Amino acid sequence: QVHVVESGGGLVQTGGSLRLSCAASGRTINWYAMGWFRQAPGKEREFVGAITWNSGSTSYADSVKGRFTISRDNAKDTMYLDMNNVKPEDTAVYYCALQGLMFPANDVHNENKYAFWGQGTQVIVSS
Repeated sequence: QVHVVESGGGLVQTGGSLRLSCAASGRTINWYAMGWFRQAPGKEREFVGAITWNSGSTSYADSVKGRFTISRDNAKDTMYLDMNNVKPEDTAVYYCALQGLMFPANDVHNENKYAFWGQGTQVIVSS
């Protein structure tokens, strides 16, 4: 059993910063990537960004590129999302998810490729 837990959400003013954390624990598997997704009220869940576990390659949605940064600490099995210059449209529940090695190919943008999900952490950006 693998557990994924997000933390760090809260209320932040427009233009401010916030750091989210995602810790994974439990049965060790060959992880390919960890990803961040978000879901705003009345909207579908969308891809925010992801990081591959071995190489540290990152990928971001256009809406957050240049403002959000993903990093990881392999020793702690933890991923971080540094949110800078936040905007009201960043308000959402943020989810962390874990993707294992897949064949024939992985896809960090596809939420259906992620096997384990956290419970989510709420981020509210006030204007």
